[in-house]
Amino acid sequence: MNVSEAIRLKRAVRVFSPQPISDENVVHILNAGRRAQSAKNRQQWEFIAIRDQTVLSSLAKCATNAPHLARAALGIAILTPDPAQRWSIMFDAGQAAAYMQLAAWEKGIGSCLATIYETEEARELLGFPSELHIRAAISFGYPEDPNVLKALPRSGGRKPLEQTIHYDRWSQE
Repeated sequence: MNVSEAIRLKRAVRVFSPQPISDENVVHILNAGRRAQSAKNRQQWEFIAIRDQTVLSSLAKCATNAPHLARAALGIAILTPDPAQRWSIMFDAGQAAAYMQLAAWEKGIGSCLATIYETEEARELLGFPSELHIRAAISFGYPEDPNVLKALPRSGGRKPLEQTIHYDRWSQE
């Protein structure tokens, strides 16, 4: 699968089969996040790869509308320095998240991002140090319906290009 095809077909997957993800594919996904570009090459992220179903279920309770995290074969918590330090920290974490999701999609593994709201509960659960912060985790797993990997995007799912792009300056023509 090439990058353009992955971007065109990629969608959030929230319902996973019970099939585990191999160690090789877990490393593939994590390495994609590690390789993401970042502002001034700071690479201000750490990842916690979670396979323990009890931990995933508890982490899902730290989010809103994230039961997919509890049912995932793999969850990845994205840790960063305090995002209030500079705006680029979360931008960079987002790039790492996108790279991991595209790398997973290439291997037939679906994913969905979850926003973590109960950050101190997540810290207690995952045991990461106070200088790091969590705002997001990603669920990964093989889709319960494998056809989702090849399904064309639904019409009406995205705004038309002409409604979102402006060239050289803002124009409402």
